[in-house]
Amino acid sequence: MDVGTEGVAGIIVRFLLLLCSSRGTTGEEACDRPLVSNLPPSAFRSSSQLSGSHAPGFAKLNRREGAGGWSPLVSDRYQWLEVDLGERTKIAAVATQGRYGSSDWLSSYLLMFSDTGHNWKQYRQEDSIGSFPGNSNADSVVQYKLQQPAVARFLRLLPLDWNPSGRIGLRLETYGCPYASDVLGFHGDGSCLVYRPSPGPRRASREVVSLKFKTLRNCGTLLQAEGREGLGLSLELERGKLLLLLRRGRTSSSSSSSSSSSEPHRLASLGSLLDDQQWHDVAVERRGSQLNLTVDKHTEKVRMSAEFSRWDVEQLAFGAVRGPVGSQTNFHGCLENLLFNGHNLIQLTKHDNHQVTVEGNVTFWCAEPVSVAVTFPGPRSFLQLPGTTASSSSGGVSVGFQFRTWNKAGLLLTFDLPQQRGVVWLYLSEARLQLQVHKGGRVLLELSAGSGLNDGQWHATELQFSGARLIVTVDGEEGGAAQANPPFPVAVETNVFFGGCPAADDAQGCRNPFNVFQGCMRSLTLDQGVVDLIAVQQKQLGNHSDLQVDMCGIVDRCSPSRCEHGGLCSQSWTVFLCNCSDSGYSGATCHSSVYEQSCEAYKHNGNTSGHFYIDVDGSGPIRPQLVYCNMTEEKTLMVLQHNNTALTRVRPSAGGNQLSVHFHYSSNEEQLLAAISQSEHCEQELSYHCRKSRLLNSPEGSPFSWWLGGPGPGRVQTYWGGAQPGSQQCSCGLQGDCVDPQHYCNCDADRTEWTEDTGLLARKESLPVRSLVLGDLQRPGSEAAYRVGPLRCHGDKSFWNAAFFDKETSYLHFPTFHGELSADISFLFKTTASSGVFLENLGIRDFIRIQLSSSTQVLFSFDVGNGPLEVRAESSVPLNDNRWHRVRAERNVKEASLQLDELPVSTQEAPADGHFHLQLNSQLFIGGTASRQKGFRGCIRSLQLNGVTLDLEERARITPGVQPGCPGHCSSYGSLCLNQGGCVERDAGFYCDCSRSAYSGVFCHTEVSAIFKPATSVSYTFREPYELVRNSSALPSSIFSDVTLRGENVSLSFRTNQSPALLLYVSSYYREHLALLINKHDVLEVRYRLDSSRDVEVLRSSVRSLADGRLHSVNIRRLTDSVSVQIDQNAREDFNLTSGGEFKAIRSLVLGRVHDSEDRNPDLDPDSDSDLDRLASLGFTGCLSVVRFNSISPLKAALLHPDTSPVVISGPLVRSNCGSAASANPYAAENTHHLSDQSGSVGSGEPLVNAIRTDSALIGGVIAVVIFAAATGLAVTARLLYRRKDTYGKQEVKQVQQEDGPDFPFNDQPDSQNLSAQNPKEYFI
Repeated sequence: MDVGTEGVAGIIVRFLLLLCSSRGTTGEEACDRPLVSNLPPSAFRSSSQLSGSHAPGFAKLNRREGAGGWSPLVSDRYQWLEVDLGERTKIAAVATQGRYGSSDWLSSYLLMFSDTGHNWKQYRQEDSIGSFPGNSNADSVVQYKLQQPAVARFLRLLPLDWNPSGRIGLRLETYGCPYASDVLGFHGDGSCLVYRPSPGPRRASREVVSLKFKTLRNCGTLLQAEGREGLGLSLELERGKLLLLLRRGRTSSSSSSSSSSSEPHRLASLGSLLDDQQWHDVAVERRGSQLNLTVDKHTEKVRMSAEFSRWDVEQLAFGAVRGPVGSQTNFHGCLENLLFNGHNLIQLTKHDNHQVTVEGNVTFWCAEPVSVAVTFPGPRSFLQLPGTTASSSSGGVSVGFQFRTWNKAGLLLTFDLPQQRGVVWLYLSEARLQLQVHKGGRVLLELSAGSGLNDGQWHATELQFSGARLIVTVDGEEGGAAQANPPFPVAVETNVFFGGCPAADDAQGCRNPFNVFQGCMRSLTLDQGVVDLIAVQQKQLGNHSDLQVDMCGIVDRCSPSRCEHGGLCSQSWTVFLCNCSDSGYSGATCHSSVYEQSCEAYKHNGNTSGHFYIDVDGSGPIRPQLVYCNMTEEKTLMVLQHNNTALTRVRPSAGGNQLSVHFHYSSNEEQLLAAISQSEHCEQELSYHCRKSRLLNSPEGSPFSWWLGGPGPGRVQTYWGGAQPGSQQCSCGLQGDCVDPQHYCNCDADRTEWTEDTGLLARKESLPVRSLVLGDLQRPGSEAAYRVGPLRCHGDKSFWNAAFFDKETSYLHFPTFHGELSADISFLFKTTASSGVFLENLGIRDFIRIQLSSSTQVLFSFDVGNGPLEVRAESSVPLNDNRWHRVRAERNVKEASLQLDELPVSTQEAPADGHFHLQLNSQLFIGGTASRQKGFRGCIRSLQLNGVTLDLEERARITPGVQPGCPGHCSSYGSLCLNQGGCVERDAGFYCDCSRSAYSGVFCHTEVSAIFKPATSVSYTFREPYELVRNSSALPSSIFSDVTLRGENVSLSFRTNQSPALLLYVSSYYREHLALLINKHDVLEVRYRLDSSRDVEVLRSSVRSLADGRLHSVNIRRLTDSVSVQIDQNAREDFNLTSGGEFKAIRSLVLGRVHDSEDRNPDLDPDSDSDLDRLASLGFTGCLSVVRFNSISPLKAALLHPDTSPVVISGPLVRSNCGSAASANPYAAENTHHLSDQSGSVGSGEPLVNAIRTDSALIGGVIAVVIFAAATGLAVTARLLYRRKDTYGKQEVKQVQQEDGPDFPFNDQPDSQNLSAQNPKEYFI
């Protein structure tokens, strides 16, 4: 080559490089070339044309030839314009224009594509939107870029709407680029293509097989991949779905390997209706041990076992079954652009590459069988065909067709029997084929065949009448048949109607008492003659309405499923439904969780302690988990159990120097970490009891024992509970009080006496404890026991996270909200303003907004591209009352919903073919708008978007005009405090002060009750006035009270079978008294003696049978001389006293037996109440509950504060709930919903099984218990006798727990949630 030639070559190379660079930085050619403008007129076809000058060949963008565009003869929705691009082409955009110089244009249209000019496929945006926006005048151009380019040779445009003042008029252009294609054709006869990669280990981290396929068959094997160690993958089409299967054992044809082949394991299933003779994209990608299956843009990921990460492909077979692998079928259809790791296998085949082998008849073209289908999309759809004259002469009939649908019911065909004045109906009912022959309004014959025919598959149906026998067949021999002998011949002498009937004014004798058919039909035959559906479309045969000919418009709305969180998807022709039962979620798409996100949230709904499901991320992917919520204290504890929270004794065992113990939690890894992250504080008790068993030894040496905690398997931790991380110490080392100052743990002293190291682990990043490794157990005399308590967390970071907006112009901004397919927003607000925007996020056209539109209305509005949609929630009470109100808004592909507080949910259905994706691009504004107008003034709290909490407080700290936090919760939650309990504000929340209530518990709702025996006495002593002045007490007024009264308010509940019986007795230093008793007639008496010089006044109620063993409540009110008595729900009874109105110098109040003679007020005069004295000495047998005298609660003081209250207890006093429902949850049911996938006895409160106790420890424990029983009984007896001698005669009934043995003095304290409900004591942790 000479120099000049080299110079020219260099210029050409540089020019080509410059040309390539102009195509974009990606190196891909810009796909925007005009495709229509240079086509000849013969490339255009149409349904009709108004005239020669309105022919379809004039429908080119910006052209003025002819009449300036195409217009059909009639403007209706049956018209179409078709363009033949000459070859398969990638189409990226479509532009439309009206007819030049006219009033004719389209305002919306449908796009169809086809490879052959038949079997059209409608193009849908976002898998839903069918229509495209058109023009608003005749001259402007509207271009629409396709979200996913289409590959086709033929394009067809169907007008939907046009200028109402004109006609259909159209000029168009499409933009795209050439499409390169290599095709193989398979005929289902066992032909296949086999590719064998180069031998030798490749160890590729990524391998990809990609292809396109099309077929009319709903089953067949596309791919078999064989690798080492007998592992294989296959792609198989089954009932129109693509399955990815894992096979173990060779599938080669050798007989020796057939026995090693096992049943395949399904890894993934994607796609649906893939037997539609349209091209479908498929890719299988392996990245290590992860497999990704992609079908038409939808991907499913599969995590394989570790062995699969070492797997290499040794052979790929396409198109046929190889080897004895069961009932698989060969593939019948076409494959295109078959690639393996970038290698074009079809090109290798064409070039006779030695790695590729073709077996059988594989062609390099795609046979396109013509199968014309017709779609019945709506209620007005029908197809009318003429009957056959041959039927009437021969007395026979034969009608055949195939159909597919999602509907369970619908008319398939009907025709009249004019000679018999009858009618034949063939229809679907409950997805079964039904045939009825009617005559004179009576059913002469009825047949049924098939089942489950609404599965979207093609089903072949045939109706035959031959030889006086009527036969209905579905799917040949597989589906079933039914037959009968009608009393007269059945012949098609009149029109046959498929799918439905014409409108009533043009019914032509067609009657349809059933639903219309919505679905597809094909292969129609009448008396063995094939019906030409193209002639039907061209109106050359029969009659029809609202049909789509030469296409099947069925859409699988459940593939992929729009039902979230495991909801089950079902569908009809037009809609899909989600069954959310047992999923733990609700809504149209099972998006929103039915559970609260924390124990804190349950508490503020009014619930009390118990087992609850919590969903820490709301609508996020983490499943609900069962936890115990301990609400007995101000801080609400969330308790997460594991398999062994008991104190477990270990002893040396043969075969190892260490003992490794693993803990399995009731929640999975994802749930645990989310619960810990959401909580403000978490802790876990770690305890080691030892005798000659060292724990950590010293910070300088290697530890004998350690634990692992944190995410996954956990990280090794060498410190013990109560110490600092990394210190290799125990809590006593930190506090400096170890039994041996030379060591930092008690157990490291290595003593022969039992000792322990116990403390709390409180670093959240190291929780939960995953396992323990105990090392010093093998020496003679070494013994130890361990306990890892449940994980306990409190505080919800999101529940009280709040911000206060004090101006309409103030707002917080966050990153763009991404809720393309589904979005849920929840928050609480309180305000005194009547309007304001809570939240707003904008897009180019789309937006989402929630606002307080008036003092009684919240408005949720959004736009996803097809116009604003609004949902309103109306309240009957003002929302600007400065109390917390809750808002829940959700938008999904089916509907939008809005709920305010606990009012009914307001919903608005989404358009059936509306846009799916919400596309936003601005910042998310909270409390205001981008325009700084109509902002919200007030507090917003616990704002969550799709289950993710926005940290309002953190953002408010750096934003002017917005303050973090929001006080004032009692105005909203104060009503939760019951029975005179007082609401006390906190920075983050509130609590109920029960000091002035006779009840206890988190909401002052738990009754304080006790069982009384004849010897039981509770005496409450009132202080004298001078004592009150001298010794002022800080105790609440429920314990100390004034001693001279002008009135009383007495209330209590009781249950007894004793009569007569004294319930309550109040005495005075002036020989005055008040007594509440049941007389011998089971009637309540109130006895007053307010003047020692006068007789006792007896007030007797009319309510009877009070000693019936049932719980009764009594309320007595006195104001000077007026007394009212109410028992249970009976009418109030009023009385008047004749004595003075003051109860002077009250001395004591006694419940049960009155022991002290001074308390009984012995008479010094003849007017003694001897009957009362006798009752006082008998005592009371039964149960007393929630006793209240004015502001004091003597029974509560005796049971809960015996050491700090002026009470004297004698005789047995056992706390009980009197069989009352008062202690039950007064709000929502505490027994929460249970998910179906939870196994075991959830919610029972029983301790989990100790899975790690050794046999020797168990046997030793049993023996020790037996030996210790006698000693324990004696000790308890002595202890009780000693306590009887207490100064106040107090007696406390305490639980005596068995010890493990006489030499093991440590008890396994039960968790508070495992206490029996029959003894509901308060425990403070």
